[in-house]
Amino acid sequence: MSMRWSVVSLVSVLSLSACQRQADSSLTGDDDFKALVSAADVTRSAMTLIPAGEFIMGSDKGDKDKLQEQYGFVKPLYLDEHPQHSVNLPAFYIDTYEVTNAQYKAWVMSTKGVEPFDWSQNGYNLVPARLRASDVNTLRWIATDYFKLDMDTRQMDKAALLKAMFDDQAQKNTLPVTGVTWPEADAYCRWAGKRLPTEQEWEKAARGAQGLEFPWGNDWKPDITNTGDNSDQESGIVPVGSFPANRSPYGVFDMSGNVWEWVADWYQPYPGNKEPSKEYGQQKKVIRGGGGGVGHYSIPVFFRGATRQYAEPTARSEDVGFRCAKDG
Repeated sequence: MSMRWSVVSLVSVLSLSACQRQADSSLTGDDDFKALVSAADVTRSAMTLIPAGEFIMGSDKGDKDKLQEQYGFVKPLYLDEHPQHSVNLPAFYIDTYEVTNAQYKAWVMSTKGVEPFDWSQNGYNLVPARLRASDVNTLRWIATDYFKLDMDTRQMDKAALLKAMFDDQAQKNTLPVTGVTWPEADAYCRWAGKRLPTEQEWEKAARGAQGLEFPWGNDWKPDITNTGDNSDQESGIVPVGSFPANRSPYGVFDMSGNVWEWVADWYQPYPGNKEPSKEYGQQKKVIRGGGGGVGHYSIPVFFRGATRQYAEPTARSEDVGFRCAKDG
């Protein structure tokens, strides 16, 4: 066996999934686990009440600028938002911020859920207690090849290496979790005593009663949301709440940009919509909000409150996350 595969095997033993397989809670480090769950509980309780009443949903817009033709989009723009209509909803609560890595890690550790693939590539899934038990040479390799820390680790001692890796994990704690399927997002929300928001709830929370174009108003302002172009993060994703002005009329953050968000609904036409689509039906789930990650054009249409996109329920994407809701 090569040295590289020996260390790869060692790193797999240091991961959350290895601790789950061995069914020994002491391997995760009880203090680390309790601290994580405590922090997640505080964040998980942050919800915003959306009052009962009517709001404007959808739009009657058309692609007058021929953006579909200009950018080569397969999906027609705006047509699945038709017709603009009023919806009356009872009061409900919605998470003030997107679900974070820390919150999701608490669910993974508590339920033996599946961790996002990226966690195994960036050091986030490595268990602090097991890192502390590793020798300095192993830690140097892990810091360089897994955490990909931008520093010279060759002369760093164990304490410095551990601090650098724990600081990196702490920074990732506040990022919105991505790379999760719709069933996993649904399971997390149910575990937290909540549920995924309906498409109607999500849009009301984002646009307010008057149906604003963007959470902050009707004018496009790229500097107050994360489109991916203005991010220092390699993935194009930033910690939740990083843009204080990206706030809906009800005080819900990050509903435009940063990551797309799963909602409860299948991708279906609105009542009265006459535009056909082979994607309609119980085959795709709706995602909302626009993402700052790879593969998307940073044009305003994707970050509007009425914009609808969809994905296979089992799909995993680098810039699709979620938030939860519950009845009022």
